[in-house]
Amino acid sequence: MPGLREQLREDLKAAMRAKQTVRRDTIRLLEAAIKNAEIEKRAAPSDTDIQAIVQKQVRQREESIEAFQAGDRQDLADRERAEIEVLLVYLPAQMDRDAIAAAAQAVIDRTGASGPGDKGKVMGPLMGELRGKADGRLVNHVVGELLCD
Repeated sequence: MPGLREQLREDLKAAMRAKQTVRRDTIRLLEAAIKNAEIEKRAAPSDTDIQAIVQKQVRQREESIEAFQAGDRQDLADRERAEIEVLLVYLPAQMDRDAIAAAAQAVIDRTGASGPGDKGKVMGPLMGELRGKADGRLVNHVVGELLCD
């Protein structure tokens, strides 16, 4: 099975042939971010590293959408949404809120966490299990809700 880097290169070629400008430009920006991480680490990034970069790119675009909507620039917000759709192809399926809550409850039971002060005891092991499968902000929110009940 080819790695994410090879898949990105093939998808870029296909997007160029099909004249899919949003897809092409998004993949190019992603490859630039990967190259920057490679230079920073002085080592080729693994697929897990690339997925983390993709997640960061998605978060940046989500923040941009909020800013563009606040500035009444729906055209730019729509472009960011289209770019997010391209990026999501390179991430594993994300867990829904119920699945996150079930995993969080299991860690809460395992660690004996009982209140908001124990959030750190839960988040470390839970994020280790869910890294790449769930958005960290959503996990944090769900854990906070479970510990406050």
